[in-house]
Amino acid sequence: MFTDDVEILQFAAGHSNLTYLIRSGQTEVVLRRAPLGPVAAKAHDMGREFRVLCAVHPVFPLAPKPILFCEDDDVIGAPFQIMERRRGIVVDREWPDVYDSTPELVRKVSLSQIQTLAKLHEIDYETTQLGEWVHPEGYLERQVHGWITRYERAKTDEISAADEVKQKLSSHIPVSSAPTIVHNDLKLNNMLLSPDNPGEVVAVVDWEMATVGDPLTDLATTLSYWAQPGDSDAMLHFSGGLEHMRGAATRADMIETYAKFTGRDVSNIRYYQMFATFKVAVICQQIYYRWQRGQTKDERFAELGDVARGLIEYAVDLG
Repeated sequence: MFTDDVEILQFAAGHSNLTYLIRSGQTEVVLRRAPLGPVAAKAHDMGREFRVLCAVHPVFPLAPKPILFCEDDDVIGAPFQIMERRRGIVVDREWPDVYDSTPELVRKVSLSQIQTLAKLHEIDYETTQLGEWVHPEGYLERQVHGWITRYERAKTDEISAADEVKQKLSSHIPVSSAPTIVHNDLKLNNMLLSPDNPGEVVAVVDWEMATVGDPLTDLATTLSYWAQPGDSDAMLHFSGGLEHMRGAATRADMIETYAKFTGRDVSNIRYYQMFATFKVAVICQQIYYRWQRGQTKDERFAELGDVARGLIEYAVDLG
């Protein structure tokens, strides 16, 4: 695969796994490994993500093709996986110069997330290898109690709203619809778009949390990472920048579009939004916990404690 001339470049964006481009001659691949320092139990499991990609790629070609998984820590200091490199435009906090900024194109790009979710949720997971090792029964209940436990393990400062959110989540768990493959982190900057056709998705990346479960948890996760005018600083922390562009879809637009594409009942979506917002808050809290204990030195993480607090306070209002 590689010649003697190997170039390694790190993709700097993101707060989670470390991701590198490896280039040798005409060959380009992507390597992913867990972040440095201690990490939460079961998080950043490269072997699991590799298995997910092996199962999903054949039926959902937007998932990159997996190439190799290595569990030997002695090679680079941690287990890692290698996958094909996909090229495309990443839309994050700024509108890319390569696209016109007409309201029609802005809306098309906004809703590409929902169209991609709908396509993923159409797949019969039982036709894939996932059917051999996932257990979707009781998924939502396990998720709710699991994320509450993760919060307790990573708690630093007292947040009064957290107890109310935990109580609402655990006591009002809705009945789930039929399980589907869920990405669990599908947001605009985890998709690569065609440079020639705004809104055409050419790849979906970051499959580390994918599984089979309640599809509305997936929709709510996408909503929790999407900003709109009037959002708090905490809600804008990861997703702010595009919310004031003419044509940008609102979260209500996205919910309506998902219901239209899939025919699913979304009447309980506020519960799912509350859970998704709490989950993002817990992820922030886990990273902040590691930073506070000196297990990571990235100064970006110093403000995530306040972000977690703001998200939890927003989640209360969704209940």
